[in-house]
Amino acid sequence: MSLSLPPFSFDNSYARELPGLYVDWPPAAAPAPRLLFLNQPLGAELSLPALAEDQAAALFAGNALPVGAQPIAQAYAGHQFGGFSPSLGDGRALLMGELIDANGQRRDLAFKGSGRTPFSRGGDGKAAVGPMLREVLIGEAMHALGVPTTRALAVVATGEAVYREEALPGAVLTRVAASHLRVGTFQYFAARGELDKLARLADYAVARHDPALREHPERLLAFLRAVTERQARLIAQWMNLGFIHGVMNTDNMTISGETIDYGPCAFMEAYDPATKFSSIDQRGRYAYGNQPPIAQWNLARLAEALLPLLADPEGPESAMDAAVAQVSAVLDGFPAQYDAALRAGQQAKLGVADAGLIDDWLALLQQGKADFTASHRALAAALEGDETPLRRRFESTQGLDAWLARWRAACTATPTALRAVNPAVIPRNHRVEEALAAASENDDLAPFEALLAALRRPFDEDPAQARFTEPAPPAQPACYRTFCGT
Repeated sequence: MSLSLPPFSFDNSYARELPGLYVDWPPAAAPAPRLLFLNQPLGAELSLPALAEDQAAALFAGNALPVGAQPIAQAYAGHQFGGFSPSLGDGRALLMGELIDANGQRRDLAFKGSGRTPFSRGGDGKAAVGPMLREVLIGEAMHALGVPTTRALAVVATGEAVYREEALPGAVLTRVAASHLRVGTFQYFAARGELDKLARLADYAVARHDPALREHPERLLAFLRAVTERQARLIAQWMNLGFIHGVMNTDNMTISGETIDYGPCAFMEAYDPATKFSSIDQRGRYAYGNQPPIAQWNLARLAEALLPLLADPEGPESAMDAAVAQVSAVLDGFPAQYDAALRAGQQAKLGVADAGLIDDWLALLQQGKADFTASHRALAAALEGDETPLRRRFESTQGLDAWLARWRAACTATPTALRAVNPAVIPRNHRVEEALAAASENDDLAPFEALLAALRRPFDEDPAQARFTEPAPPAQPACYRTFCGT
């Protein structure tokens, strides 16, 4: 497409420094690109040049690329539901390059749904409007809630159909990330025994995400510890929001500590640690309550990948034993780091430091089948003397009176402080589905835009947002299922 674009300040450090970890590959052309969403605040962070709508549509569909873009499909491996696949990679994604944002941070700019690549494994490489707009809603909600996350910059309808169980309108998402380095990226070279390339990858990851560790005497061990600490904090945030990722494969765990890949994710309503929604997670491996131990399991796979750099596999057995002991000590620290982050969040949400009160509260929520988000939010009104919003969340209030008396005696927070950490609005599954159905089936973006506006102000008390705060009818979450979009 002969459409001129203003210059972008692209760099391509990943492509430049990590040969062998990608394939140069162009995006597929879209027959009739149409801009559905452009994240203006994120664009300002990235210092993007001003774009006319036709320029934005062409750019973010992949039809016209700015000077300096170098589209590549990244290679990685991964454990998917516990089974190892040595070669996965970007089957429908391309890294365009990197931009330095207004804070001096390097950020990846990548497409999702931009066509087949050598890693597509028989897939069509395409994406549909609904799942791509879903990534906008969940990612922007997580960002507003203070959770480290990749973010959607743009969604463009391609003007062609993609075929899943039915024909769906196609789309390309443009995603921004601190990087797309994953646990599976390290597994790719480790599985092949390509230790020189693995070492270059480790050097790159440390320089990009933990530059203060470059001169550390135990650099890789310190790097593993830093990744572990980031993931402990991230998973604690997920748990304190009732967020269920749905597909915590090692290729979906970032080195940066950002949440990535909003496929079959969902937010829990009635509190139950066994909650899962993903249609592909039939055994509940990635259920809500399993997320912390799965994160530790994934980190153990990162540690395994790094072991050949910590001790020569051909060297003395004692050296490898010592390296295993070192990484095991780092991994063994995960539960305490996670528990500390989880408790800090729980204490803020309830305004108490008493672990017994917190645990009893969660038990009451589960026993009463109470909505996780709305019940936490209603504590502020209860502290002000109005228990009605709280009580109506419980099917059974047995034990609630006694707990409330103990909680009031121990609570040191103000109602304002409680409302500042307990959101009124989350991406409730039925509202997300309504918005996506309107966009996909009727080409009506108004419900999507209204929900997005509410999600960007999750802590506000706004009567106009009331419909976004209410749980779905009880029968709906019981049969709700999410899908990966492929």
